[in-house]
Amino acid sequence: MTGGHWLIDGMNLIGSRPDGWWRDRGRAIRELIGDLEDHARRTGEPITVVFDFRPQGLRVGTSGGIKVRFADGGSQAADRMIADMVHEHPDPHTLTVVTSDRPLGQLVEAAGAEVVGAGTFRRHLEER
Repeated sequence: MTGGHWLIDGMNLIGSRPDGWWRDRGRAIRELIGDLEDHARRTGEPITVVFDFRPQGLRVGTSGGIKVRFADGGSQAADRMIADMVHEHPDPHTLTVVTSDRPLGQLVEAAGAEVVGAGTFRRHLEER
């Protein structure tokens, strides 16, 4: 599975594995960023991950070859940011959005991006 440029709904991907992540969202976000950095190093695939929660001490920017973004605005803010990023992209067909959120998936598919479910992508990460 290759994604062109992966655009990841971070909290949706974290939520695809019921491992108690909700007890420490900051830890879960840091662990996912680490997993994505490993993936980017191994594959060379560009990755942007968007979260709607920012743990203390984490900043927007590039970390280990991936772009990390935090959406402001509460619930569904990351979904809105991802949809905007796809709509504003000069070639959305090069993007693969990772989400299991049906409304977001429909929006980005209509704009030309591919969609991969969070569980499918999680298995892809764990296979490597």
